This record gives sequence, structure tokens and C-alpha cells, in this order.
Amino acid sequence: MPRMNVESFNLDHRTVSAPFVRVADVKHLPHGDVLTKYDVRFCQPNVAHLEMDAVHSIEHSFAEFARNHSDVVVDFSPMGCQTGFYLILAAQPDVPGTIELIAQTFADILNASEVPAANEVQCGWGAHHSLLGAQEAVRAMLTSKPEWAHVQEVTP
Repeated sequence: MPRMNVESFNLDHRTVSAPFVRVADVKHLPHGDVLTKYDVRFCQPNVAHLEMDAVHSIEHSFAEFARNHSDVVVDFSPMGCQTGFYLILAAQPDVPGTIELIAQTFADILNASEVPAANEVQCGWGAHHSLLGAQEAVRAMLTSKPEWAHVQEVTP
């Protein structure tokens, strides 16, 4: 297959073993800043996916709560395939530190009593959330935390 411009399109999704956290890209900007994009994969590609209302609630919750733990969070965005998220940090790659940030933020989601900004004023689809779905997904992800740094599984 020809090399694609988007890094994840060059990843053989058949060879990964979700859940995992991996560095997907590092950008060195002209003024010396560094952006690191992490693939935070919840589900095995082409096998399982997250429900959209849970994705929406994880996105809102993580985006809000992660900033309580770190001032380098730039963005937390869902993947269109609904198998995970991209986390962008204004920092050099640090998988162990990022795993701890993710785990701390997931703990916050488990302790939440509501999804932040899940209303018509602050969200484009305020009724489309599931705190329970988000909590179930992050709870399952947290049980696999010791395996997050292990990405590749098999060769097709």
C-alpha cells in the first residue's frame, strides 16, 4: 500500500492489541514547541467499538478533567471509528507520564456525578450523553492499564 499522509492510515490495524496508549505523532513546531499526539485505544479495531453517547461523554469529561492534572493538554478528540481517542499534549513524548495522566483523568470520570457541559447551552447535542456508558468504558480500560504500553500483537 502507498504511504499515506495520516499516520494512523499507515498503521496496520490488524496487528495491534487494544487497549493501548501509543505515540502516534510528534510535531516540532518552528518556534521550538513540541506537540505529541497519542492514540488512546479502547477497543480492538474492526472487532468492537464504543457507543457514540459514551464517546461523547468521555470526550467532554476527559477534556475538562485532564486540565485539572496538566497544563499541557491541547486536545482530546474521538476517532471516527469509535475505537478510541487522540490526546494531543504540548510536550515531548512521555508514555509513562501520559499513562498516569490518563489514569488520573479516568478516575475523575468514575467519580463524576454528571458529564461536564452536557446541556444545550454548552454543547451542540447536549442530550446525547451517557455518563454510565462513559464510566463503564473507562472502568474497563483501567482494568487493562498494565497492558497499555504494549501495542503490537500479531503479524497478519
